[in-house]
Amino acid sequence: MKRIILLAALCCALPLSAQWMRRTTPNDTLQSTRVLPDGKVLFQIYAPEASTVSVSGDLPWDKPVKFEKAENGVWKGVCEGLDKGLFRYNFTVDGVRVQDPKAPLSAEQSSLLTVGEGYVKDVPHGAVAQRFYWSKTLGEMRRMHVWTPAGYEKSKDKLPVLYLVHGGGDNDASWPGVGAAGWILDNLLAEGKIVPMVVVMPNGTINVPNEVPPFAEDMVTSIIPFIEANYNVKTDAANRAMAGLSMGGMETIEVCFNHPEMFTYVWVLSASFAPGQDPAVESARLKVKENAAKMNKQFKKMVFTQGGPTDIAYQNSKNTRVQLDKDGLKYEYMENAQAGHSWTTWRADLETLAPTLFR
Repeated sequence: MKRIILLAALCCALPLSAQWMRRTTPNDTLQSTRVLPDGKVLFQIYAPEASTVSVSGDLPWDKPVKFEKAENGVWKGVCEGLDKGLFRYNFTVDGVRVQDPKAPLSAEQSSLLTVGEGYVKDVPHGAVAQRFYWSKTLGEMRRMHVWTPAGYEKSKDKLPVLYLVHGGGDNDASWPGVGAAGWILDNLLAEGKIVPMVVVMPNGTINVPNEVPPFAEDMVTSIIPFIEANYNVKTDAANRAMAGLSMGGMETIEVCFNHPEMFTYVWVLSASFAPGQDPAVESARLKVKENAAKMNKQFKKMVFTQGGPTDIAYQNSKNTRVQLDKDGLKYEYMENAQAGHSWTTWRADLETLAPTLFR
């Protein structure tokens, strides 16, 4: 890779880009802000080693919020006097101002450092747009990011689509942000290495205990229909691809194994069947053996990747592939970058695999 991107994050911030086998904490299910029935607002932050916590921003100055620390390391404070509207706020932990690590957009608050040449080059650049859509599955407005290639606005050509999903703890801004997806795609297109395509980066994070199935339903019932109704894209399986890393890889499996007729290209990056579950049971649930022949015929290119033996999904992925072999499902496997479970690996995966699409 030509650059390294470092993330500056607090020790109390969101978990790493994948939630595999790790120690749980109260932070996992913590809701940092809650509007109470009486109109007051409860602020919460997990900071077990902190001595003092406060909150400031567009809040009433005459009624400072007093915080108390619970035994589980969660600090709680109640704010009074807020009217209806939109308010900025931030926590101060032991004198250090911090952004709310549990806010819906917290994954976008990490600082990025470029070392070396970087990805932004003097080439024609496409556009990365934020799009909002109504999720029929979740009954709420949700957001996605969409990359369109340079010249798309003036072109009448229908393009193929890649649906590209982030990992756990991140959101739809992660691939175009730390993932550098737009810049990578700009460079590949300028070099003639990829065909023009639309790349959709949806939000795979849903605040429910098991977010994989509802996201999979949302993909089919809302996300894909929204793109095909609003963008000049091809709508057949031969021109539709899906890829995801870590948790997003699990979501890719869930979508594509349940709806193989909808896709021709499938990438599972640093992922497997659900960790902690028997691969045979998961395979049976997804009817892999039953549909193996159908998927082998349908998927022109199905790829599993890993970031080498240090990838925390390495063994789970191996166990999954052993089961898929038993079930007769064909796929390719590669260890493209020996960078473990990291964005260095996944950016390398995108650079390597994007040129193989829609050929």
